[in-house]
Amino acid sequence: MNEPIGILVMDKEAGFTSFDVIAKLRGILHMRKIGHTGTLDPQATGVLPVCVGRATKVCNILTDMDKTYEAELLLGQTSDTQDIWGEILTQSPVSVTEEELRKVLTSHIGWQEQIPPMYSAKKIGGKKLYELAREGKEVERKAAKICIHSIELLSFQAPKARLRIHCSKGTYIRTLLHDIGQELGCGGCMSYLRRTQVGPFTLQDAHTLEDVQQAEDATSLLLSVDELFSDDAHFTVKQSAMKQLLNGNILRLDDGVFSEFMPEVGQQVLVYDSTGDFKAIYERKQEHLKIKAMF
Repeated sequence: MNEPIGILVMDKEAGFTSFDVIAKLRGILHMRKIGHTGTLDPQATGVLPVCVGRATKVCNILTDMDKTYEAELLLGQTSDTQDIWGEILTQSPVSVTEEELRKVLTSHIGWQEQIPPMYSAKKIGGKKLYELAREGKEVERKAAKICIHSIELLSFQAPKARLRIHCSKGTYIRTLLHDIGQELGCGGCMSYLRRTQVGPFTLQDAHTLEDVQQAEDATSLLLSVDELFSDDAHFTVKQSAMKQLLNGNILRLDDGVFSEFMPEVGQQVLVYDSTGDFKAIYERKQEHLKIKAMF
């Protein structure tokens, strides 16, 4: 029996870590080779793409993709974790107007540097920051370059603001909301977070753990890996080149391996066998295609 391969888009529930979801899926699918594509805070919910079987080869690609969140900013309060689940550090009155809030939100759009919070899974010196934070230690963290593509104000009724944020990988929404609160002069922290999109995958693609447990065949919920690369060119090899493809060999362009037009130098392409099954990701070099990942 062939090992299942694909991407299972989960709707993570509050109270679970990303690793909890992986552990439960390993039990349900009876598989060890399962990997997630970037952590979500335990109290956060939403889209968590999970790679199953040989699809784990694209975990890093998914981790690097842009993400969209719906978040709630609670003004007038700060905490050590930058959310409402941490120890409250300060409380202040809130007299912020919607105009003032919108002005600060606009100032945060674009490329910027962000210092990771101490309560995060980022490692420094081989130790996770939250482990150091729990020991009462605070260490210097290097700022990371992130991009906030857009911030939409969905609603505002002081002291709470509901936001939709489209951002690059590595963005800590808690830290963004904390910084916004600081600029408004009253402080702020995150009181809600739901990830609604990772790359091409949305909540419409997502399943809860209960969905997966109750499915007659949980592998039927897997999305094929090539759905992740729907914008890339698709190529089908001729029957004469099937052996090279299945062995992950270089595909030489002068051998006429493709039925379609030729990819450009540097272009990434999805390669299908002569029966139409997706097999690999290749990249065009000068006179040949070189394997990037075989599925």
